[in-house]
Amino acid sequence: MTTLAILTAAGSGTRLGRDLPKALVDLAGFPLVLHAARRLAASGVVDSLVVTCPPGLAVEVGELVAHDPQVGLPVRAVEGGSTRQASVAAGLRLAAADVDVVLVHDAARPLAPPGLVRRVVAAVRQGHAAVVPGLPVVDTVKRVVPASPDAVTRAEGPLAERVVETPDRGLLRAVQTPQGFDRAVRVRAPEAGARRADAEHLAATDDAGLVEALGLPVHVVAGDDAAMKITTERDLLVAGLLAEEES
Repeated sequence: MTTLAILTAAGSGTRLGRDLPKALVDLAGFPLVLHAARRLAASGVVDSLVVTCPPGLAVEVGELVAHDPQVGLPVRAVEGGSTRQASVAAGLRLAAADVDVVLVHDAARPLAPPGLVRRVVAAVRQGHAAVVPGLPVVDTVKRVVPASPDAVTRAEGPLAERVVETPDRGLLRAVQTPQGFDRAVRVRAPEAGARRADAEHLAATDDAGLVEALGLPVHVVAGDDAAMKITTERDLLVAGLLAEEES
């Protein structure tokens, strides 16, 4: 039985102020997607890799990753869909029959270390059908009543939202990727996504959220600070410093 990693790389670089897809943005001399693929391969627990790409870039990105000597895995690339769920589904369709563990990882987390990948896969193989890495939340978190569109429109000064709860931060985790799943469970997850399709406020923001919506348990293993997500230019600068420390 084998492990397939689906590397989602179909996002834009708009918030980074770039005119190319985020996955192709340079970090320490290499595209983000290549950093992510190298670390997945270095884990030693990934047997094949599917990269989801922006429209028209499947050949370019596929060759970039497949021909890198540090990857050394069977690589296929496929155009992603208009949503994350659609992109992951496109990757799942390329899974070989012997794949029993599926990882879903974001190219926007290019420095997720090999040890983190091994930790997630090990937990799935120990019998946990859905596993996510997570870090303890260090800030106090407030749950609020969202302001209505009318209130936002009428606000003449700072918008004030009412706090309804302060969750115990000791019970909270900031979730990262890669997220790992028993294949049969992850294949079922789109059922939950379809039920949520018309309810934006119920949309899952990660793959594990779809599994939760099926009423199935999700478990958390220790995350890693290096698995930070790159969204802004500041994130890219911080990741550059981390990459320098690695070299």
